[in-house]
Amino acid sequence: MIVSVLPSVIALCQQVGYFQLGHLNAVGMAEVKDKGLNQLVSFVDRQSELDLVKGLEPLVSGARFIGEEFTAEECNVEGYTWVIDPLDGTTNFLHGLPVFSISVALLKEGKPILAVVHCPALEETFSASKGQGAFLNGEPIRVSQNASLSASLLATGFPYYEFAKMQPYVDLLKTFMQGTQGLRRMGSAAIDLAYTACGRFDAFFEMNLSPWDIAAGILLVEEAGGVVTDFKGGDDVLFGQEIIASSANLFPAFFPVVSAHLAS
Repeated sequence: MIVSVLPSVIALCQQVGYFQLGHLNAVGMAEVKDKGLNQLVSFVDRQSELDLVKGLEPLVSGARFIGEEFTAEECNVEGYTWVIDPLDGTTNFLHGLPVFSISVALLKEGKPILAVVHCPALEETFSASKGQGAFLNGEPIRVSQNASLSASLLATGFPYYEFAKMQPYVDLLKTFMQGTQGLRRMGSAAIDLAYTACGRFDAFFEMNLSPWDIAAGILLVEEAGGVVTDFKGGDDVLFGQEIIASSANLFPAFFPVVSAHLAS
């Protein structure tokens, strides 16, 4: 069974995490490349992805890869596909902020069936497999039970290269600032989703995302009892560049507000 490879994936992510910690606060900006507006990459990202691919290849015979740096393939998701973000939160990492993660998901026919989000500096490993629940450092996790928007803590990510919906996004932030207990922006969508899965956040929304940002997090939230949709309520989220992830209890109050601002 595919679930039997989960311990190996966890061990691999932790191994790559040790490599990353060895270079935290040691990468100069001269060693960093800009892939586009505010999209930074260092040799740490590239080497981490190489190590992940090397370690994952023998685990599932014939599986394809979709990765952030240079193993990306066309979005052909027949059969098994590994989706990896070797360092989600590169900007945090380069500035010495310990909020970054390694995100690995295995898809079967385009749907996540196995997930690991490892946060090296925080010593936390989130994992899930389809139908088997979600875990933090081996202990079961569940989404928040809160049903009140006014009592909620929300997470989001700021647009940093596509600004077409900037005004409705700012209007939505204003609405949530006035109607919730607060908003947080961690700088790693994988961590935002993992924190939603374990109940630290009640819900999360973001746009302009890539599949490697959210593939693992989608499964974590779903296996922890949460709901994942796009801004219109559709469930084909992975390649849609937008996501709502919420506890099941909060979703009826949270979803209409986000959708009203951003679904157009």
